[in-house]
Amino acid sequence: MFAPHLAGVLLTHVSAAATWIAQEGGMATDPLGLWKQMGWVARSVVIILFVMSGWSIGVMIDRWMAYNAARKQSRAFAPAVAGALRDGRIDEAIKVAERNKKSHLAKVVTAGLMEFKAHQDSPGEIPGETIEASKRALERTEAIVHAELKRGLGGLATIGSTAPFVGLFGTVMGILNAFTGISKEKATGLAAVAGGIAEALVTTAIGLLVAIPAVMMFNYLTGRVEAFDVEMDNSSSELIDYFLKRRSIRR
Repeated sequence: MFAPHLAGVLLTHVSAAATWIAQEGGMATDPLGLWKQMGWVARSVVIILFVMSGWSIGVMIDRWMAYNAARKQSRAFAPAVAGALRDGRIDEAIKVAERNKKSHLAKVVTAGLMEFKAHQDSPGEIPGETIEASKRALERTEAIVHAELKRGLGGLATIGSTAPFVGLFGTVMGILNAFTGISKEKATGLAAVAGGIAEALVTTAIGLLVAIPAVMMFNYLTGRVEAFDVEMDNSSSELIDYFLKRRSIRR
């Protein structure tokens, strides 16, 4: 909680400082005016940061929608499949799972039930190999679903960790431009360095503005993935227990 608050305070002061310097140096303070007065390096940095921001927002929206759909369908799937398995209707349980394809639980349970059903036609008691095969199918599907749930989160983490440094690159180049202005103007007043410092502070502010939401959403979405992993592990364990009970009944 302290880090986001500190970053927000820093972003506010950086933006205020950029505005003050621009005003004192006779520079434009509106976004379009600042863009026109930026050098090509600062513009390149801003474009890169906006591309990173757009990509991270796309990932946030995509993962938010996917996780909400998985949660909604799983809530409907869990009681329905539990009732079907309680009555021994494995085919009905598979059909229920196929109707909830966005549910992470349905994907895992379907794999275990399909593997179990493929070996169930053999006469006599349920062999231990059938349960082991079902367990392996559950583990494989869990790994696949986990990878699907985490899709895009690595890029989100990368943006959150690198955006401030991309902004820092613009900061360094802005400071260099400020010193170049001093050399050209043969003066050390604020007007000589205002352009370069304004570029530096603006790129720093944009870098922080891109990084802070990315880091916060990465932590939030990672927490949801971990919760989904726990739910899949519990569902797999419960399904294996169900297979063992059926095995004991058929003996």
